[in-house]
Amino acid sequence: MIDLACSAGLAVSAIVLAVAYARRVSISGPAHHARVDRAGGSALLGKGMMEVGYWALRPVAHGCVALEISANAVSWASLALAALAGVALAAGHFGVGAALGLVSFACDAVDGLVAREAGTASDSGEVLDAAVDRYSEFLVLGGIAVFERSNAPVLLLALAATAGGMMVSYSTAKAESLRVEAPRGAMRRQERAVYFVLGTALVPATSYACDRWDLPGWTATAPLVATLALVAVVGNVSALRRLRAIARGADRPRLDTTRRRADADALAGDPRAASHLR
Repeated sequence: MIDLACSAGLAVSAIVLAVAYARRVSISGPAHHARVDRAGGSALLGKGMMEVGYWALRPVAHGCVALEISANAVSWASLALAALAGVALAAGHFGVGAALGLVSFACDAVDGLVAREAGTASDSGEVLDAAVDRYSEFLVLGGIAVFERSNAPVLLLALAATAGGMMVSYSTAKAESLRVEAPRGAMRRQERAVYFVLGTALVPATSYACDRWDLPGWTATAPLVATLALVAVVGNVSALRRLRAIARGADRPRLDTTRRRADADALAGDPRAASHLR
């Protein structure tokens, strides 16, 4: 029953947040955050929902700064909570895992807000944040994989979802290292977190319905399987499309350089050849 209670608590919290934000919009308009504008939304997670999340977490960030809790401490807390979520999911406690996963994801967003507000943002902090993100996601999906270890198709979905998430994040990092603008794509970190929380939080309700009305056994974890399939398919497709675009963008400067050199060589020998190259 604790899992069902946690899922119900998450649902009530979502309703309260929606009502509070609607009141804010009616009084002073929608919230706007620079980070959301830079990241942009997608078909799977619109900017509006992202704005709601950052609006709700900003007071938490203010509290951390007032209590002198560092951004790095929040990052480590995010990792610890993700580990606990993974353990809960491995044991089949999906409601507890969803609640812990949500708080872990919230900490992942709060650490950046704290760093910027406290003026402590640094390259080392960004490295820690990125590493914590990857390990946190692995711990959550690892817990699901352990729970589904005897169900080969779902286990493969969990592994494919892990690969998709890692490759989407890798494509972003690769684009930054090559100084190439990557397409926004879909199934980025925030989208994956939202869908994993939603998919795991619904499992206690579907499990209860399965037992109550004697439904087929597969319906008990149907939301989780649907989430894994969504992340696996969309994540990997998005990653491949982004990597293809990044590879093309990375080759353009080299092609331009080659053409300029060929043009210069042609000008030195035969001006008509330069015109032909252009």
